[in-house]
Amino acid sequence: MKIISRLLPLMLTLVLVAALTGCDGFGALKPQERLRVATTTSLYDTGLWGYLEPMFEDEYGVELDVISAGTGIALEFGRRGDVDVITVHSKSRELEFVADGYGQERVPFAYNYFLIVGPADDPAGIAGLSPEEAFKKLAGGSGEFVSRGDDSGTHGKEKAIWETAGYDYETIRQAGQWYIEAARGMGPTLLMASEMQAYTLTDMGTFLSFQGDIDLVPIVDNGAILLNVYSVIVCSNGSNAEMAANLVVFLTSADIQELIGKYGVEEYGLALFTPSAGAEPES
Repeated sequence: MKIISRLLPLMLTLVLVAALTGCDGFGALKPQERLRVATTTSLYDTGLWGYLEPMFEDEYGVELDVISAGTGIALEFGRRGDVDVITVHSKSRELEFVADGYGQERVPFAYNYFLIVGPADDPAGIAGLSPEEAFKKLAGGSGEFVSRGDDSGTHGKEKAIWETAGYDYETIRQAGQWYIEAARGMGPTLLMASEMQAYTLTDMGTFLSFQGDIDLVPIVDNGAILLNVYSVIVCSNGSNAEMAANLVVFLTSADIQELIGKYGVEEYGLALFTPSAGAEPES
């Protein structure tokens, strides 16, 4: 009895420490709740995720695992159940993803625009043209063009412009030395195009965040086809649906939408994204 009476205070102390420190049993830490997110490279390269991630983690007590990949790869991660949420920018593929049962709902939360950028002296003479007319002129070999070539949302938009301009994409990609496939993310593609003094298609946010490191300027920035909408989708095959739903609420909340709308203004003099709070932008 004396031994038990001496051990009891020690046992109570250990139980109290375990409760306060989140231990399971004696000395085994409870695993940190995690949420796996696959995001398009432009949201990552601009630093937006690095800005928002600690806010979400602090508010919900969860560890975010953010994986940067092109939209095609992010969608595949979602199909396989490798992630709980995706944030991407390819409307037709997102709708297909949801229709096939892999995602619960497509929720737009921000947008910006694509740009055709190139050398300041514009050797191809595409300034002032529509995106489709600019691509037609580039197809004539009047300037080099660097494609993402990585099945990303930006690559998908490039294909759409070629198609709208009346070209078969597979024919274009084999057209000659003027067309170069980088097979890289947006940042590295911009650096490659700058080094070659070539044209490329980029989202506005990544261009602004890289403009200090490249020698390219916006050449074509008008046209309805250049609209670039970012959406968040909870994956049906994910393992943390409740926390994934919290991320949708977080990204579309008034406070975070305001922060998204101000992101980049202080550093670049212009917002990198426009908040859309669950609504589909018209143009």
